[in-house]
Amino acid sequence: MTVNISFSKAPHKDSDAAVLCFYEGSEPSAAVSSLNYEFHGYIDNVLEKNKSFTGKFGQVQILVLPEDSPYAYAILLGCGKKDELDNLRAEKLGGKLVASLDSSNIESLEFYNDNDLAQSGELAAHIAVGISLRSYSFEIYKSKKDDDEEEKKLSLVHFVAFDSDNADETYSEQSPAIEGVFLARDLVNEPPNELYPDAYAKRIKAQLKPLGVEIEILDEKKMKKIGMGALLAVGQGSDHAPRMVIMRWRGDKSCADAPLAFVGKGVTFDTGGISLKPGAGMEEMKMDMGGSAAVVGLMKSLARRRAKVNVVGVVGLVENMPSARAYRPADIVTSYSGKTIEVLNTDAEGRLVLADALSYVQDIYKPAMVIDLATLTGAMIIALGHEYCGTFVNNDDLWEQMEQAGRETDEKLWRMPLDEVWKKDMEGTISDTQNMSKSGRWAGACTAAGFLSHFIEKDMEWAHMDIAGTAWIKSDKDTTPKYGTGFGVRLLDRFVSKNYEQS
Repeated sequence: MTVNISFSKAPHKDSDAAVLCFYEGSEPSAAVSSLNYEFHGYIDNVLEKNKSFTGKFGQVQILVLPEDSPYAYAILLGCGKKDELDNLRAEKLGGKLVASLDSSNIESLEFYNDNDLAQSGELAAHIAVGISLRSYSFEIYKSKKDDDEEEKKLSLVHFVAFDSDNADETYSEQSPAIEGVFLARDLVNEPPNELYPDAYAKRIKAQLKPLGVEIEILDEKKMKKIGMGALLAVGQGSDHAPRMVIMRWRGDKSCADAPLAFVGKGVTFDTGGISLKPGAGMEEMKMDMGGSAAVVGLMKSLARRRAKVNVVGVVGLVENMPSARAYRPADIVTSYSGKTIEVLNTDAEGRLVLADALSYVQDIYKPAMVIDLATLTGAMIIALGHEYCGTFVNNDDLWEQMEQAGRETDEKLWRMPLDEVWKKDMEGTISDTQNMSKSGRWAGACTAAGFLSHFIEKDMEWAHMDIAGTAWIKSDKDTTPKYGTGFGVRLLDRFVSKNYEQS
């Protein structure tokens, strides 16, 4: 369910609750004073008795209003110090507001923005972004309850803002990326019996083709014909045959420049194969396609806002299962690039999928740069937890552009070292490469990047985002409910918009 957001200069006064902003250490705004008059001084009386509400950032107090009031509730929202409320904090504020309404049965809000702020319209829009992002839920597999048992949830928010036109425009600019995030979250949250490779490929086509994205799906026969031995090896143990999906967005047909390329790992379920994972926690391996979900979400965002840029997205979709047909430790497979790979561990499968996808997109599309996203290593979670995405980049300018986009969207990146020592460590003894390091488990995220670098052409600008810790979370964050996060969609959408789109 999505929240309906609207903006105007005047209130409608037809909502369940009025949201009033309070700033720490500041006098109440004109909007608060005006409504307090309509409520016969009720808010002042409550605040006089309750000294704990100070306007501290994220504080929320829900008041039941007298019967003759235009709203059933007043929601006092602490916005912190006025000079500290920037766009990102505004988004977090919107998320905190939504979280506070759980089980409140409040379905509609009228949000009174502080018109004293010079950027009130822009801040209102970013509060709305936070509300939208936090209101996401994934409930399609829950049985529908009777109407009298159904819990009411927030569905409508109307912002009263002096600069409502700017607010509306700013929010509209952000909406396509939110749609992309929601699609990515949906994909990550889907159960693996519903989202196996072929079903996933069909879902991508159904979602993106109507928006003008050109879709090409390579089946097992086609991939075998062109030599994708690495990707096919990963999927050969499953009853669900692999797929590769190529998504092309031609937003600037007059431009002859090379397209941008984004590649995603799409392991729809990862048992580890013959190198079987422990049973505890294996259910989380449905999210091992988080990198592909981010690429699909990005393509939706670009298409929805008709981005003036040419982009190709490639996702390799496989299921890694143990069976009599499964690939084994000690197998040697031949990748699309022609390089051979010795398989030392079948649970290091994502890098094999990426090897073929990266080689393919460089060979066929000759992109200006390529960025891959993958839930690749547990080592990255150990290193950075769930706050930062470890990012390996071979070009300083590319890193600066990505890091800036990450700061602006609060999808934080941390640059990790690409070193020849780790590339060399992934060279094989009886093959060109091997999928595990000679030195064992140390620097596991770095050696994984070193392996991928064998499949990056000389002088190609490239970034590898290991989103193992950021694609899936077990507890709520301000603008992100637990489980699939959609990490990477907003960051890469901003990265493309600021650095590559034609005006």
